[in-house]
Amino acid sequence: MYQTPVRPIEDNRSLGDLFSELSNEFRLLVQQEIALAKVEINEKLSLLSRDVAYIVGGATIAFVAFQVFVAMLIIVLGLVMPLWLSALLVGIVLAGVAYGLISKGRNDLDKHGIKPHMTLETIKEDKEWISNEMK
Repeated sequence: MYQTPVRPIEDNRSLGDLFSELSNEFRLLVQQEIALAKVEINEKLSLLSRDVAYIVGGATIAFVAFQVFVAMLIIVLGLVMPLWLSALLVGIVLAGVAYGLISKGRNDLDKHGIKPHMTLETIKEDKEWISNEMK
């Protein structure tokens, strides 16, 4: 099998042209990284707003549960009747729902976070690439 000999690529560009091209490519790379960061941050903010809504919903229900416990205490102290039992049960149920919503919101918030992982990873790769190119 006959192979054609490999010839070196002839490049008639000056050192200034090469640095100019490198500068343009670096600028393009930075612009692309910024665009990636914007997209990733927008995605994170969307998830963040949903997680905050869970926390706010849970906190609202927790406040209602507090009011029910206060009503139960008033009933127990004022009437000493079985009505306190119904107030206690409603309070326990609402407190459980509030705890579930707040826990879900916090867990999702911890899981998603707002750190742009993909952008940070590509910046590390770009740094390594530039370091290798400068050698």
